[in-house]
Amino acid sequence: MKALTAAEMREVDRLTTERLAIPSLQLMENAGHAVADVYRRLAYTDGLRTRSICVLCGKGNNGGDGFVAARDLKAVVKTVRLFLFANPDELRGDAATNLQRWRDLGGEVISVPDEKNWDAVKADVLAADVILDAIFGTGFRGAVSGAVAHAIEDLNNLSRSATAARTALILAVDTPSGLPSDGHPPEGPILRAHQTVTFTAPKVGQLISDGSEALGALTVVNIGSPASLVEEVGEGALRWSEPAEFATFPLVRQSNGHKGLYGHVLVVAGSVGKSGAAVMAGSAALLSGAGLVTIATPDAVLHVVSAAHPELMTEPLYSTKEGTVSKRNLMDRPPMPATIDRAGIDSLIKNTKLPLERIQEGKDVLAIGPGLGQHEETQEVIRSLVRNAYKPLILDADGLNAFAGQADKLGERNTKFLAITPHPGEMARLLNCSTKDVQADRVKAARDAAKRWNVHVVLKGSHTILAAPDGQVRVNTTGNPGLAKGGSGDTLTGILAALTGQFKTDDWLRVLALGVYLHGAAADLAVAGTDLSGLLASEVASAVPKARRELLRELQRRD
Repeated sequence: MKALTAAEMREVDRLTTERLAIPSLQLMENAGHAVADVYRRLAYTDGLRTRSICVLCGKGNNGGDGFVAARDLKAVVKTVRLFLFANPDELRGDAATNLQRWRDLGGEVISVPDEKNWDAVKADVLAADVILDAIFGTGFRGAVSGAVAHAIEDLNNLSRSATAARTALILAVDTPSGLPSDGHPPEGPILRAHQTVTFTAPKVGQLISDGSEALGALTVVNIGSPASLVEEVGEGALRWSEPAEFATFPLVRQSNGHKGLYGHVLVVAGSVGKSGAAVMAGSAALLSGAGLVTIATPDAVLHVVSAAHPELMTEPLYSTKEGTVSKRNLMDRPPMPATIDRAGIDSLIKNTKLPLERIQEGKDVLAIGPGLGQHEETQEVIRSLVRNAYKPLILDADGLNAFAGQADKLGERNTKFLAITPHPGEMARLLNCSTKDVQADRVKAARDAAKRWNVHVVLKGSHTILAAPDGQVRVNTTGNPGLAKGGSGDTLTGILAALTGQFKTDDWLRVLALGVYLHGAAADLAVAGTDLSGLLASEVASAVPKARRELLRELQRRD
């Protein structure tokens, strides 16, 4: 789905009214009901016990959405209180109409026009179980000030407090107050929500601006505008990864399918002390649907890797004395001596290995990097393998480190399809800049690298950015901070490789986007009912089949 600017969103609303004869008042009604529906779904799935809801409203249309949501929730929650950050006589149009409808139900309106009034009511607001933020919407510009700025500061302090007896669920209506819609840097404080419900399409600033983490989890709801209108009006290259983007993939296995249909993945990974990286990448590939998975790993750790999963196949590689991949793996088999005794023959048979560049024969996709280490010989092997590979290739972790300071060599290769999956620090080393520079404009960093080296870029982090050489950009919002742990990148590498082997298409960006989406969705499923601080990468991999099933169910619901 395309991401829209604030102006494009207004145009979509206008055309919806003009072409489909849906009045703006009805769009507001639909929006408010959608927010209430999301709350009810959260209350059900998370087991929320809600005694009181505070709805914070501004004087514009975002406030009008809040009035509708308050009216809807009043039927299911004992106490719903509405706080208006303006004087009621300042409201106009649809917002004024819905304020009156709230009053007609006997609803009270508590006016908060200045800091003094906020100080008088903030204890009541902070004591609520749920807080709806409907103060400023996607049309907001500038910096918040006055009573709203004080409210945001107090609510953010409550949300961050580790010692609070309980923390209110903060649900943002359309967008967190103070967040710019068009990707500009914020000029003031932003209310940090746990969940954001936006309407029709995500906004550019919600996906890529500094402060977009304030969204929490993002839900996009349809309030009456057709998806075709979003595609018609949106002019940018930025797309949001959501279920409909993957509807044409053959996600359901055919009844007569066999392992040969679903790809043979080769993972080149592991070293002494980092054998787990190879295991996690290979396991994730298996759990993501690969028909076959082979791990090529140094013989020093082969016994560890081969014992991890009986479904994994392995190829031994020559090791350096430090237990990493040796450059001997680039050579042909050693010649058979003219004279050799029986023990020597047994030893030769046991220790002879295939040259690394020939191991890719019969494979559909290569994944290189997890846990390989940064030994000089190993980095030489990585660069050679990337240069001579002729299959689609995922390059991660130590595979990327081999190109630090010489990243232009990424463009010197045989394979058409190369995807790199750096975190911001790795991207900074490749671009020879600072991590701060990368984070200042993640989309630009990813797009520039994709074009410069003719690669697909998966720039990991909160709201992972995916960029293709032709300038297309996708943004993923699934996942949670539990992924900030060793092994998460190795797991993602295995997922991306497995899906590449299954869905053989030139639209590789969409395949990679599916992998990133499932990785994040699996993390969201794996953390349910527990604290995300203890989430393990192996648990994320184990949840990938469930994430894929949930994606299918969502697509079936939409049909």
